[in-house]
Amino acid sequence: MTLADHPTPAPEHPAPAPAPTPAATPAQPAKRGRRADAERNRAAILEAAGAVFAEQGGAVDVREIARRSGVGMGTLYRHFPTKDDLLVTVLGQQFDAWLADAHERASATEDPWQALTGFFEQMLTTQSHNRAVVESYSATGGPTSSCAQRCYSFIDDLRTRCMNAGLLRPGITTTDLVLLSGSLSQAVLTTGDTHPGQWRRLLHISLDGLSSRNTDPLPEPEPEPGA
Repeated sequence: MTLADHPTPAPEHPAPAPAPTPAATPAQPAKRGRRADAERNRAAILEAAGAVFAEQGGAVDVREIARRSGVGMGTLYRHFPTKDDLLVTVLGQQFDAWLADAHERASATEDPWQALTGFFEQMLTTQSHNRAVVESYSATGGPTSSCAQRCYSFIDDLRTRCMNAGLLRPGITTTDLVLLSGSLSQAVLTTGDTHPGQWRRLLHISLDGLSSRNTDPLPEPEPEPGA
């Protein structure tokens, strides 16, 4: 009898079966890649919207923004469900940048009168190159109530500096200056296509009327709402 005629004895303790291979974990780099794509798309939309709103104002068709940003309409609406959402976001960013620059310039200007006149000049120059900004400011003083309030507070600081230095006509209120800025913004809006730069003449006339050289009494201001 050969060895082949004897069956191989079974081991007393069979070897354990191999452990199942764990399911593959989704790759984290893929998630990061999708987030990066979304961030790039959002940035592209905001950049394109800023340019389009500046050129054409808030009434522009959002399809033009999608076209310039290189994204589809679905992508645009995922980031900004309505045009108002996009407009407020863009104008809020631009307003913050403008007001921060205005604060910096005013702080660096020792002469209170130059700080006030420089603010008006800077504000109207900015608006003359951005239709959506001037539309927003002339209508409501800013894209949001918070923006309008911050601007009011800044103008109040400028007025106080001038009044304390004896450079501002007696009786001028912060509300006077806010309403004047809105009126000049409206002039920028209405004359921009036919007489660009006309606002500079109106600004000069207005600032001359604010000077303390003018001592004639002003009409009493209207009472504040709710007063």
